[in-house]
Amino acid sequence: MSANRRRGEIAAELDGQTRRLCLTLGALAELETVYAADDLSALVQRFSSGKLSATDLIRLIGAGLRGAGADVSDREVAAMRAERGAAGFAEIAAELLTATFGGAAPQNP
Repeated sequence: MSANRRRGEIAAELDGQTRRLCLTLGALAELETVYAADDLSALVQRFSSGKLSATDLIRLIGAGLRGAGADVSDREVAAMRAERGAAGFAEIAAELLTATFGGAAPQNP
């Protein structure tokens, strides 16, 4: 499965399968609601702090999977496995944020 970086897509291995993730406008609106963010700049500010919790990683990756068309809940994302464990999830989230927002995303969550 190939991801189109120009459209903000990334490919990541979760549960031994390569999956596509994309923070579409719908996925970003979902995150704005969850975080009670007034706008996209508030989301960028939150995520660029570099301090992401496990819950943040679940929500980001879940929104990215749903944005790419997967029918998956945050509960299902929480049960998934990534290579390198929590560090692998953090790398996926950082890559997704960078693909979406460019340099405004955290470098090392």
